[in-house]
Amino acid sequence: MRKGDSVCRLQGLAQPAELAQDGDLVIGGIFSFRTGQDYVINTFQTIPKVRKCKNFNFREFKFAQAAIFAINEINRNPDILPNVTLGYKIYDNCGTMDILRAALALGSGVKAVVNNDNCTKTETVQAILGHSGSRPTIAFAQVVGRFQVPVISHFATCACLSNRKEYPTFFRTIPSDYYQSRALAKLVKHFAWTWIGAIAVDNDYGLNGIAAFIQAAQEYGVCIEYSEAFSSSDPPDRLQRIVEIIKQATSKVIMAFMSHREIKLLAKELYKQNITGLQLVGSDAWITDHSLTDSEGYSILVGSLGFTVSRAKIPGLGEYLRQLHPSQFPDSQKPCNGSESLQTVESQFTDVTELRFTNNVYKSVYSVAHALDNLIKCEEDKGIFSNGSCADIKNIQPWQVLHYLNTVNFTTKEGERVYFDSNGDSPARYELVNLQMTNKGTMEGATVGIYDASLPESHQFIMNNISIFWGNAQTEELPVSVCSESCLPGTHKVLQKGKPVCCYDCLPCPAGEISNLTDSIHCMKCPPMYWPNKQKDACIPKVIEFLAYNEILGTLLVLFSLLGIFLTMITVLVFYCHKETPLVRAYNSELSFLLLFSLSLCFLCSLTFIGRPSHWSCMLRHTAFGITFVLCISCVLGKTIVVLMAFRATLPGSNVIKWFGPAQQRLSVLAFTFIQVVICILWLTINPPFPYKNMNHYKEKIILECALGSPVGFWAVLGYIGLLAVLCFFLAFLARKLPDNFNEAKFITFSMLIFCAVWITFIPAYVSSPGKFTVAVEIFAILASSYGLLICIFLPKSYIILFRPEQNTKKHLMGKTSKNDINY
Repeated sequence: MRKGDSVCRLQGLAQPAELAQDGDLVIGGIFSFRTGQDYVINTFQTIPKVRKCKNFNFREFKFAQAAIFAINEINRNPDILPNVTLGYKIYDNCGTMDILRAALALGSGVKAVVNNDNCTKTETVQAILGHSGSRPTIAFAQVVGRFQVPVISHFATCACLSNRKEYPTFFRTIPSDYYQSRALAKLVKHFAWTWIGAIAVDNDYGLNGIAAFIQAAQEYGVCIEYSEAFSSSDPPDRLQRIVEIIKQATSKVIMAFMSHREIKLLAKELYKQNITGLQLVGSDAWITDHSLTDSEGYSILVGSLGFTVSRAKIPGLGEYLRQLHPSQFPDSQKPCNGSESLQTVESQFTDVTELRFTNNVYKSVYSVAHALDNLIKCEEDKGIFSNGSCADIKNIQPWQVLHYLNTVNFTTKEGERVYFDSNGDSPARYELVNLQMTNKGTMEGATVGIYDASLPESHQFIMNNISIFWGNAQTEELPVSVCSESCLPGTHKVLQKGKPVCCYDCLPCPAGEISNLTDSIHCMKCPPMYWPNKQKDACIPKVIEFLAYNEILGTLLVLFSLLGIFLTMITVLVFYCHKETPLVRAYNSELSFLLLFSLSLCFLCSLTFIGRPSHWSCMLRHTAFGITFVLCISCVLGKTIVVLMAFRATLPGSNVIKWFGPAQQRLSVLAFTFIQVVICILWLTINPPFPYKNMNHYKEKIILECALGSPVGFWAVLGYIGLLAVLCFFLAFLARKLPDNFNEAKFITFSMLIFCAVWITFIPAYVSSPGKFTVAVEIFAILASSYGLLICIFLPKSYIILFRPEQNTKKHLMGKTSKNDINY
């Protein structure tokens, strides 16, 4: 091939750049000054032409002018790229197809034929700045990446672009949507919005961003009621269907992961259908776009929350923008007369008080400049290529710039550090902004918090002390967006069948369990000695129950016991004062006094069952009860035997009475009582009663009672009393029809009948009575049987002594005897 022959030939004519400047090294850029297109479907029957764009976007134009400003500033700076001038080629294309066309033009040049051995020497740019959108950036970054041309975006946030295998030459000065999605999920969780809708732009940016958000939100317990996507180029009916879904939904918060084009369409349609009361949470692609104020229905967006990159200042940019003149841009839509000036005009274009993404463009240019500067200033044997070699500065290739971009690390004039990680991403730091209306009637983003992914998990999200306006209602009342209201402490969540985890019913905790947190999934069991309070949100010590003196039941039993003692003492007094009378002497006064003494002890021993059980009271109550009742029954048994012996003694030739005189009576009482004493001693020695906290009968309280220790000992004591009572009843029953002067046997029979009936009914009542009522039943049995003996045996005699003294004579008693023909 002869010298000068063409080696590179374009297959078609390339579109020239809208803004261009020659230089030793050229940086390319793609910014869509006009972002709107008519809806057109390409048939590909002819070569698609460059589409006409409309709706001039001042923010995109500002991005392009910021890149030009940075390039000119670098050219004037002797400390960076000395003796090297930077040029630029900036395209203004809209639509993914035409943006891709511009990227190919930057990668290959615009000349039809290149007569050079190296096709990239004069026409190929060193790097491409842009685009603002993820979708077009994804499209051309893959293509130019195959030619090792670096692409640096200031706004393309799709997490998919961090894939180094798919996009090996991509860098960005804005954080990845991976971090933004997690920050948005934390934001939603922070305000307790657990039931939300999600709408995305139907491209890789929106779909990947909303997918990452949903995944992160679910990790924080947030549920998605619906998830839809649409694009500004879609037929209108698709947006109508989405708006209908919003109208029917119960969630009040919408996560809008889309660009300014789609959010304008959505807001316009919501406004037309008068759908209000919604809280929008936006991605950084639209949340601070000043053009939103110019759109129809922008009031729907007032109160929106979203994350965006931090603000910064670029010295000199404001003056540069104001000196721009329409004559510099002959393709301007409106005709100019040459006298126009921006020096006194206040507009979004000249406003440099809140530079966010513009600063990213500025940092992108300086990143390329620093990479080129490091490449040119490379010292031999200290380079980053093989064997420490450096690049040929007379023939710098884009792939060489790519290597140096990976090592860029510098600090801006504002003190911000700029570098790229292994995936080409920048550090993730956002400001949380709230769209609020200004006095000028425009919307501005007020910074109400920050998010810094480099901080520990618990400190990444920090709110400022600034009032937030919620939704389009312009109120400071926090919106509520939940599927189910929070479960209060004392209840737990039970999922509703077939619905997401955020839809649940709140059920009270089961008996013995509590929940002390809001929205508890499970209830916790209280420790054995504790029980839930009425609200079931705390465990409190269980109520300890025992028969106390100061409660009504205990007081009544004490009064009846004291009354029994009092009546017994009165009876003793009556009998003592009339001990020489025939009636007292005839009915064995010694056993009567002993019986009255034992009844007093029976009434007294009932008091040992009342009060808090202790080690000594538990041993005393049952043994005292057993011994005193045996003493009592022994006396009654002795009296019964005396009656029988007395009757036998009146028969002719009988001397049986000498075998059961006073000494034998005392001995029999002592013997019967001694047996019970032995039983009690064995019981106390082997396994005595002891205080016991019964937590089995009631779950909510503790019954403090006296455990029997040895049940055998208890039933032996009780059985022995029963045996004596049955024997006494049997003997009294045999003597019931004796002559009238010996009719005491009738009263003994009746008293024993009451005694046995009481204790027979006591057993089932004792076993079945709950808690302190077990003790009450036992006391009642003691009092009832004691009153029965006192009344049946002593009341008739006391009545005669006090109110029928004429019957308390020997003659009267002897008269009754003769009447029955019985001789003493």
